[in-house]
Amino acid sequence: MARILKKEVLTPQIKLMVVEAPWVAKKAKPGQFVILRVNEEGERIPLTIADYDPALGTVTIIFQEVGKTTMMLGELEEGDDILDFVGPLGREIEERYFGHVVCVGGGVGIAPTYPKAKALKACGNRVTSIIGARTASLLFWEDKMRSVSDVLYVTTDDGTYGEKGFVTHVLERVLKSEKVDLVVAVGPVMMMKMVSLLTKEYGVPTLVSLNPIMVDGTGMCGCCRVTVDGKCRFTCVDGPVFDGWKVDFDELLARQRTYLEEERRALDLWLVEKAKEEVSHGF
Repeated sequence: MARILKKEVLTPQIKLMVVEAPWVAKKAKPGQFVILRVNEEGERIPLTIADYDPALGTVTIIFQEVGKTTMMLGELEEGDDILDFVGPLGREIEERYFGHVVCVGGGVGIAPTYPKAKALKACGNRVTSIIGARTASLLFWEDKMRSVSDVLYVTTDDGTYGEKGFVTHVLERVLKSEKVDLVVAVGPVMMMKMVSLLTKEYGVPTLVSLNPIMVDGTGMCGCCRVTVDGKCRFTCVDGPVFDGWKVDFDELLARQRTYLEEERRALDLWLVEKAKEEVSHGF
């Protein structure tokens, strides 16, 4: 079990937890992830490591409540235990000097963008960061991203904060005006697809971090398979960081929709049972 030492509500739907997991914190690297299970009956879900402290033995996770499991996780409080907390899994991002690196984080993808930007900055790279969300209420960690960036741009789709528009609008402006040696993008699949299409036009190498359907996280089940450069790859052991130019994003988008109906049904049933329990307790 892994104990929750700190819980913070970043936005109405996005929560942060600092988890006591010294065995994970000791080995964690930027770009890696954990797989957790809330309870015995729960499913296994992957979450990218947002931060870690080997000295304190802690790992920080950030998640958006969108389904049954993330909502169950969001109900846990400081002092509660997460049944399973396995990691670090996957391959880390390469930590070396590239030159000028642009880090792009969209939505909850801002969380895993932070350790990548931090590590690349520590290697002497000039880091320009672009973070964005649909609206101001979904933005978080602006200060932390600014602390590891030479320049930070903030966007919202609806213009409620920062620049109005998509992260790709700012990215194209930077690509047109400056020499960029590498782009790192983390966020919704469509965002990463559009970033990769844009950077390919400008000939700038691009790394993306994928988060497909995943079960065991060790390459056994095959659920997280993606097509990269025409070949089947398992995100859990071959990734999650891949060359964005080579990822078949359309296939990934289609696979992510595989269990939408089942996920919706599971959430509806859980909400009904939760409501019944609250009524029985007189809430």
